[in-house]
Amino acid sequence: MNGAESLIQTLLDSGVEVCFTNPGTSEMHFVAALDSAPGMRAVLALFEGVATGAADGYARMAGKPACTLLHLGPGLGNGYANLHNARRASTPMVNIVGDHATYHKQYDAPLQSDIEGLARTLSGWVHTTVDPRSVAPDAARAVAAALSPPGQIATLILPADNSWSDNAEAAYPTIAPSAPASVPSERITAVAEILQSGEPALILMNGAALRAEGLQLAARIAGKTGAVLNAETFAARTARGAGLPVVERFPYFGEQAIEAMQAYKHLILLGAKPPVGFFAYPGTPSWFTPPHCAIHTLARADEDALAALAQLAEAVGAKASDAVLAPSHRPDLPSGALDAMAVGAVVGHFLPENAIVSDEAVTAGFAIPGCTAGCPPHDWLSLTGGAIGQGLPVATGAAVACPDRKVVCLEGDGSAMYTIQSLWTQARENLDVTTVVFNNAAYAILQLELARVGVEQPGPNATKVLDLARPVLNFAQMSQSMGVPGVRATTAEEFIKAFSTAMSERGPRLIEVML
Repeated sequence: MNGAESLIQTLLDSGVEVCFTNPGTSEMHFVAALDSAPGMRAVLALFEGVATGAADGYARMAGKPACTLLHLGPGLGNGYANLHNARRASTPMVNIVGDHATYHKQYDAPLQSDIEGLARTLSGWVHTTVDPRSVAPDAARAVAAALSPPGQIATLILPADNSWSDNAEAAYPTIAPSAPASVPSERITAVAEILQSGEPALILMNGAALRAEGLQLAARIAGKTGAVLNAETFAARTARGAGLPVVERFPYFGEQAIEAMQAYKHLILLGAKPPVGFFAYPGTPSWFTPPHCAIHTLARADEDALAALAQLAEAVGAKASDAVLAPSHRPDLPSGALDAMAVGAVVGHFLPENAIVSDEAVTAGFAIPGCTAGCPPHDWLSLTGGAIGQGLPVATGAAVACPDRKVVCLEGDGSAMYTIQSLWTQARENLDVTTVVFNNAAYAILQLELARVGVEQPGPNATKVLDLARPVLNFAQMSQSMGVPGVRATTAEEFIKAFSTAMSERGPRLIEVML
C-alpha cells in the first residue's frame, strides 16, 4: 500500500467519507488511490474556495469533518477566505495539501512556498508528513485534532514522494477526540443567582446552544427569569421555526448594538464572545458592553453548553411550560412589485419543513428571517467570518451532507461572483439546492458602509467602484451555462411561480431576483 492509499483508508476508518477537491500534479497519487477506496466520495470543485466552503457547509450539517484536497501553497491560498469563515465557525475540517517531493524542495521550483506558514494562520493543527510510514498515523491525528472541541481546521501537508512510496502502513486505528470540558458547578450557581436577582440580563449564545435542544432549554430559562436571548450576529448554525424560541441576532450595526446593551446589567456568554464592532468607525466605540454591564461566562466554546443549560434550568426551577415558543405561521403571498419584503414573504410561505438555509443575502435579505420565524423547523447557516463568497459553497456542502433535505441559498449578486463555480458542482452532483440571487447591480452593503464612515456624497470615481450595473450581470444565463436551470423574476408573481416550483421539485436550480 502506498502513502496515498494508506491516507484514504485511515480517513475512512476515522469517519471522513467525503473529499472536496481541486487537485494538481503533486496530488495525482491521491487521485489514483480513490479507485481503490470506493467509500470515499470525491466531489470536484472548479475553484479551491468552493472546496473549502463546501467542506465547511458539510461539517456544519454532518457534525463531522470532510477533507479537502488542495494543490500546494497557491491552492491553499485560493481556499483561504472560506477557511477563514470555517475557522470562525469552529468547523471541524481536515485539509490535505499536496507538496513537492522532499528531495525536490531544494531546487525552489516555481510553485514552492511556505505551506506550513500559510496554514498556521487559520489551522488549529498543522503537520507535514516526514516519511510514508507516518502518513496513516498523521491522518488519524489530523481527524482527532479537527474534532477537538469546539472544532477546528487540521491541515496535513503531504509531500508527493510520501504519497507515492509503497512502504506505508496499511491504516492506523482511529484516535478518539477529546470531549467537551464540563462547566464548573460554581459557575452554574453564580449565573443562576444573577438570573434570579431580577436585574436585566442578556444571554448571548453560539455553538451547540443554538441547536434545537439548547434553544428549548434556553427558552425555559428565559421564560422563568426574564432574561433576553440573543444569538451571535453570524452564528454557524441556528435551529429556527415553529416550536422553537424566536432568538434575535445581536445587532450588526454598532450604533444599534451600543443602544441595545444600555438596557442590561449582565451579559452572560454561552459559547459566545463579548460583542465588538465588525469594523472601526469614526466616533463609534468598538467595544459594545457598557461599564455598568458585567460580563459573565456560563460556558466557553470548548465546554459542554447543553449540560450547562440543563443544570442552569434546574437551578432556577425552569420548566418546559415556562418557554415562549414561536407559533406556526406563514406570511400571505404578495403581488405586484418585487422587493426585499415580497421575497421574504414568498420564502416564508413556501419554505419546507427541515430545510437548510445558507444565508449570504447581505443587504437584500433583511426581511427573510422575520418572515420565516413561524415556518416549520429548519436550520440557518450564516456568514461566520465576514469573508464573502461563502453562501454558494456552504449550500453545496450542506446538500452533500443532507441529501434528503431541501437547501435554499440566499445570495447577494456581488458575493455570488466570488464562488459562482459552485453551481457547476451542484449540477454535476445533482444536489437539491435552490439558489436565490438578489441582483441589485451594486455592492449595496459597501455603499451603505461608505456613508457610515462619513462620505455622504461620493464622487463619480468612488461611486463606480461600488456599482455592478455596467454591465448588469445575468445570473440566469450563467447558471444555465453550468448546467443549473436558471430563471429571472421581475414581479412577485414570477418569483412565486419559480420558488414554489423549486420547493416542490428536486435538483439544483437558480432564481435571479431583479431588485
